[in-house]
Amino acid sequence: MESTKSTTKSNENTTSTSTVAAIKRLQKEYEGDIIAWRRYLHQYPEVSFEEQATTKYLAGELDKLGIPYEINPEKNTGIVAWIEGAKPGKTIMLRADIDALNVTEQTGCEFTSKHEGKMHACGHDAHMAVLLGAAKMLKTLQQEIEGKVFLVFQPAEESAEGAEYMKKFGTWFAETDSVFGGHIWIDLPAGKVSVEAGERMAAALEIAIEVEGKAGHGAQPHLTVDATVVASAIVMNLQTIVSRHFSPLDSVVVTIGKMTSGDRYNVISGRAKLEGTARYFKHAVGDELKKAMGQVVEETAKAYGATAKASFRQMVPPTINKPECSELAHRVGAELIGEENVVLMEKTMAGEDFAYYLEEKPGCFAFFGIANPELDAVHSHHSNFFKIDESALPIGAAMYAQYALQWLKENKDK
Repeated sequence: MESTKSTTKSNENTTSTSTVAAIKRLQKEYEGDIIAWRRYLHQYPEVSFEEQATTKYLAGELDKLGIPYEINPEKNTGIVAWIEGAKPGKTIMLRADIDALNVTEQTGCEFTSKHEGKMHACGHDAHMAVLLGAAKMLKTLQQEIEGKVFLVFQPAEESAEGAEYMKKFGTWFAETDSVFGGHIWIDLPAGKVSVEAGERMAAALEIAIEVEGKAGHGAQPHLTVDATVVASAIVMNLQTIVSRHFSPLDSVVVTIGKMTSGDRYNVISGRAKLEGTARYFKHAVGDELKKAMGQVVEETAKAYGATAKASFRQMVPPTINKPECSELAHRVGAELIGEENVVLMEKTMAGEDFAYYLEEKPGCFAFFGIANPELDAVHSHHSNFFKIDESALPIGAAMYAQYALQWLKENKDK
């Protein structure tokens, strides 16, 4: 048995090396296409659930590649395409998000946004180009595919609604055995990739707090219950939850980003609204966090003679990579770009709705470095000045394609 096992592993490594060589060749060959796709898509950003023209463009490119697909008819945005291999096997899904942000671009690049007040300021234009590149590579190497690859172009990641929306479309998700996705990342130098196991991105809660006081004249505060003061006290008291309620070893963030109160300068407000977000990695922490915030909100308001209520929307769960999938991604990255370029990166408190796929299917979410000071690719995601080093895109496409080929090969008999 031992010698048979060794022979099987050797054969897998030989096939892997063969496809890696082909993927490397196609990475160089398709680089121009990948960058051209990204630049076109960058000019025509559409926000969550408004990506109908983007979807139409992607469908047209898939037509040129001879790849079948279906468009989600509910909102005419979002695509599931597929490539059937020459040999039977399991099924893997590769995903790209497609929506942009309500951000006014100020990069000054020659392919700047043509849609006023909208911008691909998070890199989803790059993600679409990467997945199209991977699709072209996999179509070229279709005879090497041992199973089936779904290519999902998902809308509405920024509103954290797109993954659940696409999961309900057709039967593709039920048919899928594993998932792979990724994000270009400004905290990594261009040419580097991070694919660690475990917690990678945080769960995100949306917070809404309604405060009810008693309005009155600014000259008679003793006859009022000032909702602005109550809301301000709630903001300050919420900060103690992180510093005093949870263990320092548990990563927790509570942010109130918006306060709305009052209608006129000389009127004491009777109502206020707070909006914010909370981030964490452990489900148990999330449950306790909601309980603690609710208590602080209600008791703080009560101390001032007001009432207040907190409500929460779970935007995304934590993004958690399966160890076996991360290990495979690490090997793939090392084969394609060298062991030294597969690097460790600290987990981030940003959220990602790819987590909804990972809750039900084993998989990996990768980060592809795009930072390059020489190109002014240093600005944070969601910035008006967000730029990328496009040399990262062919690397991403190659990683997607080779990961799919190798995962299908290694899991065909499991």
